[in-house]
Amino acid sequence: MSGEPPGSSLPPVRFASAWCATDLGEYRTCRHTYASYAYESLPPLDSTRFTGAFPWLGGTGAPLPEQVTLLGRLAENLAAKGLALPRDFVTFHTDAKLHRALDDISVTWCWTHISEPLPSPAEPGAYMVRFLRDQQDCVLWYLYFRPSGDVFVVFSHVDYADEYEARRAGDETGTDLDDPEEQRAALVRCAPTFEEFAYRFWIENHIWRTLHGDGPSGLDRRSRDYLNHYAPLDAPLGEEAR
Repeated sequence: MSGEPPGSSLPPVRFASAWCATDLGEYRTCRHTYASYAYESLPPLDSTRFTGAFPWLGGTGAPLPEQVTLLGRLAENLAAKGLALPRDFVTFHTDAKLHRALDDISVTWCWTHISEPLPSPAEPGAYMVRFLRDQQDCVLWYLYFRPSGDVFVVFSHVDYADEYEARRAGDETGTDLDDPEEQRAALVRCAPTFEEFAYRFWIENHIWRTLHGDGPSGLDRRSRDYLNHYAPLDAPLGEEAR
């Protein structure tokens, strides 16, 4: 799909693609809290399983009225810009069983924090909505909206909500929002849909907790299948197994 703003002949910006996460034990190492892993190096996911019903989290529950109101206001704000929230994002963040699932599983204390729509400093006509952040803001995740209707997930080290607030207040920051090249480098595409992002985030944190608790023997089938991409689980851990 084209990502061109209405009336523009500019092609859509091509962002780098990667996955930002922590280690998976010795199966995938990480020198610091987070590392960026080449997207093509990740275990592939079957996109047909992601229908917006979240069966891998036990399905949906009752809607939360306060969350329905919050997401309704956000949807109206985006609609005024000709954009629409993905159904999987709305379902997840308005559901009593689901909306804190990423916070609860995160081993780096990430937490849900949904922003208002933020103009993309990298691409005219595009917007972003921050939805998840690391406790120390080492990395933040955004839905990225193009005028074409294309919506995907990006991550960045920049809190753009804070950057735009600082600009409105006339404060100096270390980020030049008027430099599109700098901002393109600061945004990295990491998932084609919200549910695929949520699944990979959830399964990796679930694996981490199991490996650092019961060890490989405690892994369920889907976790073992995921880790088998990196090394057979009956192989010795070490350079040969990675």
